[in-house]
Amino acid sequence: MRPENRRRHLLPWAVVGLWVVVIAVAAMFAGKLGGVQRDEAVDYLPASADSTHVEKVRQELPGGETTDVIVVYHRDGGLTAADRTAADGQLARIAAEQKLTAPPKGIPSKDGTTLMYPIASAAPTGPGADKEAAQKAFVEDVRAIATTDGDEARAGGGGSSGPDIASGLDIEVGGAGALMADMESVFESIDGTLMIATVLVVAFLLIITYRSPFLWIVPLVVVGAAAVSSMAVVYGMVRAFDVVVTSQSAAIMTVLVFGAGTDYALLLVSRYREELRRVPEPYEAMRTALRNCGPAVLASSGTVAAGLLCLLAADLNSSSGMGPIAAIGVVCALVAMLTLLPAVLVLLGRRVFWPLIPAYGSEVKQRRSFFAAMGSSAARRPVAVLGTGLVVLGALALGVLNLPGAVKQEDSFIDRPESVTAMQRLTDAYPDQSAQPISVMAPTDAAGTALDTTRTLPGVADAQRGRSGGGWTEIVVFAKDAPESVEESATIERLRSALGDETYVGGPSAQQIDLADTNASDRLYVIPLVIVAVLLILVALLRSIVAPLMLVAAVVVVWGASMGIGGLVFEPLLGFAGVDPGLALLSFVFLVALGVDYGIFLMHRMREEALKGAEPEEAALTALRSTGGVIASAGIVLAATFGVLASLPLVMLAEMGILVAVGVLLDTFLVRTYLVTSASVLLGRKVWWPGALSGPPAAEPVPERETVGSGV
Repeated sequence: MRPENRRRHLLPWAVVGLWVVVIAVAAMFAGKLGGVQRDEAVDYLPASADSTHVEKVRQELPGGETTDVIVVYHRDGGLTAADRTAADGQLARIAAEQKLTAPPKGIPSKDGTTLMYPIASAAPTGPGADKEAAQKAFVEDVRAIATTDGDEARAGGGGSSGPDIASGLDIEVGGAGALMADMESVFESIDGTLMIATVLVVAFLLIITYRSPFLWIVPLVVVGAAAVSSMAVVYGMVRAFDVVVTSQSAAIMTVLVFGAGTDYALLLVSRYREELRRVPEPYEAMRTALRNCGPAVLASSGTVAAGLLCLLAADLNSSSGMGPIAAIGVVCALVAMLTLLPAVLVLLGRRVFWPLIPAYGSEVKQRRSFFAAMGSSAARRPVAVLGTGLVVLGALALGVLNLPGAVKQEDSFIDRPESVTAMQRLTDAYPDQSAQPISVMAPTDAAGTALDTTRTLPGVADAQRGRSGGGWTEIVVFAKDAPESVEESATIERLRSALGDETYVGGPSAQQIDLADTNASDRLYVIPLVIVAVLLILVALLRSIVAPLMLVAAVVVVWGASMGIGGLVFEPLLGFAGVDPGLALLSFVFLVALGVDYGIFLMHRMREEALKGAEPEEAALTALRSTGGVIASAGIVLAATFGVLASLPLVMLAEMGILVAVGVLLDTFLVRTYLVTSASVLLGRKVWWPGALSGPPAAEPVPERETVGSGV
């Protein structure tokens, strides 16, 4: 066998063999990623905020970080003596079985309908201590005692709580600890649900796209290998560098791996199919396909990764941590699609395309495509098309004025869990005092003065000295107003102003204030950074300034329109009572980075035609006709994978999925098809300014060179 033939035969097998080893090793670690995910408050808070500092100090106080819950007893007609006795019995059992920081004390409401018992348990400390598991176990144990005793008594079987509890008594467990436990339960269900739903959606769309009983399996298996590899790499980073991985960032990474990976597969397979008609050997056909569209895939993935890495500049821990994790997912998808996918396709040969096998020497049946018709209409009336499109997108963007305010913790769930309903009941029963404490952390030598100052401030219902240690003393403050209300927010701001820079104010409500402020600040830094990073890559790639500016402006307009659509559907149609504070920034990063992807493929094909000597209008129409179908398929797949997030039970993920999915579809079927094409026709050769293509056409066509995205 000649050396060249031997290489053709052995290289694909070597690549597949290497990936088998990689997957075998990665599988041992990928499944452990869920065990190292962290969803504590500090993992989602701003690194420099007051509330973050409070949480860190609380962990160092005697007893460590506490799990604070409130057991709520309520009867519409008023609590009876038997209800109170039974409640005392249940709390006595809880105190006997759990290590509480203080004896439980009931606080009755003024109307006599409700009785609440605030209690707290210290988290475990020391090497290997699993705080999240212990916090969740504490909440579950408290609920088991309260609900089981109540259920047994109501059923006539008595219960260890004492006297029978008559029907009509509602028992619920709320508080910050219960809310975090409910959030953790939701996060635990996300990984499996998200993976299964994403696989099913991608498989369905690939079957429709390829119309083959076999071909769709190949990219799906390869993207699965990329997903396993990315999870293993992230797990290794956690162990080696103590990188924080939240359930939110892990979910986004999964979606990006499947969405971006499938997009790259669609582009490569499309080019490979085309080359099989021109080249007799699959190996050579794949080499040509990789040589032509491989650089385009590299450029697009590089743009996405660069945009995501800009999140490192964010002060918000959840945003800055998501950037590199999501970028790892994109890079793993890229590597798999440029190595494993080509090797498998070459080994399977032409038969993988059955029944639509591309025969060597055959020609594609020419017919007027949907995108050719759209391009022609844009070329005939470019000014009207461009103007109408911008007006439509601008009108949609006005919907941002209807966006609800920042989402409250109680509104973070699609279906309200027990912790949320319990806190709502407390808000109604205790209108003169919030049931959610504000935590003030003061230097111990100044704690007395801080306590006295706190008690004199308007909006403060009560304040008590808490734990002390390490030079700090905690003061527990209860506001007069409902949690996360405008009035309570004003009280928190008064506390921060009156107590000075040496004292920190935190707690759940303060955390929400810091989240909103930090996200607003992060947008001022990260959004320009993303725009500059993407522009620099596009300028280097397209050798133009005008074309990159046009592409970036297009995706920014898409983002604005998507946010406007969110304002029209989130609260009016879907009932979302608020918007996650990080939604604007994260959706901008995803839509700009991912949207520019499609612009790269379109503009590079347009540049290729210009290099061949085509006039600007002809180049634009040829590019749209050649790339429109593949870009449409890729856009639908990417939108569908992000749309899977909308099925999850958390408002923040559902909103993210909806916005990105809508934005990708707008970009695919309106902006790329009509607006970019019509703008390119209007600008003519100026679209390539200041490059050589912006000048008058040469007497002879510019010699064709290897270009990115050819034939995509």
